Order: sequence, then structure tokens, then C-alpha cells
Amino acid sequence: MERFSARTEADRAYQEARTDRTAGPLTDLLPVSTDTVGRRATVSGRYDPEAEFQVPDRRVDGQDAFYVLTLFRTDGGRALPVVRGWLPAGTPSASVPPPPRGRTTVTGALQASENQRTRGTRAGGLPEGRIGVISAATFVSLMPHEPRPPYDAWITVQEPTGPLRAVPPVVPEGAGLDLKAFQNLGYTGEWFVFAGFVVFMWFRLRRRELEQSPEARTTGPVPTPPSRTPSPSPDPVPVALSRPVVGSDLGEDARKDRILKVVGGVLAAVFVGFLAWSGTAYLTGQNYSGELVTFEVVSPEAVDARLSVRKNTDAVVVCTLRALSEQGREVSRVDVRFPDREKDVDRRVRVRTTDRATALELVGCQDAKAG
Repeated sequence: MERFSARTEADRAYQEARTDRTAGPLTDLLPVSTDTVGRRATVSGRYDPEAEFQVPDRRVDGQDAFYVLTLFRTDGGRALPVVRGWLPAGTPSASVPPPPRGRTTVTGALQASENQRTRGTRAGGLPEGRIGVISAATFVSLMPHEPRPPYDAWITVQEPTGPLRAVPPVVPEGAGLDLKAFQNLGYTGEWFVFAGFVVFMWFRLRRRELEQSPEARTTGPVPTPPSRTPSPSPDPVPVALSRPVVGSDLGEDARKDRILKVVGGVLAAVFVGFLAWSGTAYLTGQNYSGELVTFEVVSPEAVDARLSVRKNTDAVVVCTLRALSEQGREVSRVDVRFPDREKDVDRRVRVRTTDRATALELVGCQDAKAG
């Protein structure tokens, strides 16, 4: 009940933030929490037209879409991801309007950084100019020469310039009356059901115990014992043994068993054949493989990794690495590209992080041409 109440309060705060039209300074609303997410934030600075990205595989208003994201250089010196709007999937890049030039003030809904569990995100392997996750962990690797990491937040402009359309604010984790919230309420009901079941079973067992007690068995007239006079045994009846007749029930059962065995064997053969075919198709279709050999945390802002990749010389492979903090939070996500004309590659890369990392893992490798 406490969890459901907390989700209800978080949803109420989120709805109030969405309806509140007053905008506050960005720095006053950070770090992002359930009380500030969705609030209108304002910040001054300049758009960086060289740092514009598309965020594909999104769903808005029932349409396949992509976000248009541009890094915003704030007056404080740190970069802020700004989603200027969305366009339907398949829209040519030439149709994307350029960001405003010069110093400007941006106002939009404050959003928390995404992660792998956020709907619509992609692990990596996208072509250049596209990203799959909007987070500081993604941009810190794309900005290796920046003195400070970007803000761990982003804003979505609610009044974009045409033909861009506004991206609606996303309900953050821990807020919203979704299925998980009502699961907590359902658990409360389950405990009451369990309690009622225990009481019911206690009464039922108690009643059975009383019914089987000696007092319950001796109630009423005492039955008369049966007579012990032996009765004459009947004459034995001769039994004739015969072989089972063909077509009897026994023969029918044997025939059904044979049919079931044949059908089971055929299904098993089809299943094994399907596994062999799918495994062969997977192995022959994979013309690359990657391995994270080792890594070393060299500073609170960087991790050195050794990555080994085997591939065909004509393949362009992108391997995605992500670094995790001691609390399991993602502090970096980077795509390492291995171009063609390389076969067996053993490369050392430096992964920049937003905080000290304690673990580094290889998310996977993908064919960049297919992505």
C-alpha cells in the first residue's frame, strides 16, 4: 500500500508539473527527480549545428518517427541535449530545419536521461549521426575533448519550428499509474485473500476433526453385529481362457500407440531440423565476432579497454561498450567502429565516463551497413 501510495503521489506531482506553464531556470530543477521531471525549464546559450543527431525507432502519435536532437552550449559551459521536435520516419534529412543561430533562450519540458529499459531505445550499432539512447553516458563519449561532461538530463521543446512537431514529455520511472503501480495494489488484495483462505481452511479442518472424533462416532443407536453363521460357498464357475480377438480394444490401443510414436518421431525430426537450419543460418550470417579482452579504470573520468574483433575484410562492424558505476548506473556508452579492409583487429580504446566506473561490458557488435 505504501508503494502504491508513493506511485500515486509521484503521478500527481508529474501531472502538476505538466500543467504548470511557469518556467524555471534549468540549474534550479537539477538533478532530475519525480518532482521536477516534466517541469518547464529555461536555459540560455547557443545551438551547436555540428552536433546534431537523429534518434530513430521512436513512436509518436501512432506513427513511426525519429527525434531531431541538437546539443545546446549553455552559458555555463556545459552541453545540454535538446530535442527540437520529431518527423515521420523516412523523411529526408534535407527536410530537417537548421537550429536557430546566435545566442538564444530555449524553453522546454525537462526529461531524465534514458537507459536500456526506456521504450524505443536501441543498444547501439547505428550509423554516424544517429544515436539510440538520449543520456549523458552517450554524449560523453561523443565529446571527448569537452572539459566537462554534458548535463545528465535533456529537454524537449514544446513549441518547435515547422515542420518539426513537439515531442510529448515521457512519464519517468517511478511515476504514472501504470501496470506496476496496480500490481502493488493487487498484492495487497492477495494478502487479504490468503488470510481469508487460512481462516476457511481452519474451520474446515476443525469441522472434519470434530466429525471424526469418538464422541461423534458413538452418537446414535448401536448397530447390531452381523451373524457369524457361515454361509455355504457357491459352486465354482468354470472360466474359459481365450486369445485376444484381432480388432479388440487391446489391438486398438496398440495401433493408437504406434500412430502416436510415428507422429512424435516426425515432430521431433522436424524440430531438430528446424534447430539445425536456424543455427546454420545464424552462424553463416554472422561474419564477425567481438570480445572485450580486458579493461582498466585509469581515472574517475576514463576507462581503457582492449577490444578484439574478427570479421570479413569487406564488413563494417560497430561494437557497443557501456561502463557502469558501483551502483550499477550507466556512466558511458560508446560505439567503436571497425571499418572495412581490416580482418583481425586488436584495438585499445579509451572510454570517457561521467563518473567513476567499476565495470565495463560489451553490449554487442552489429553490421553497420545493416544498421
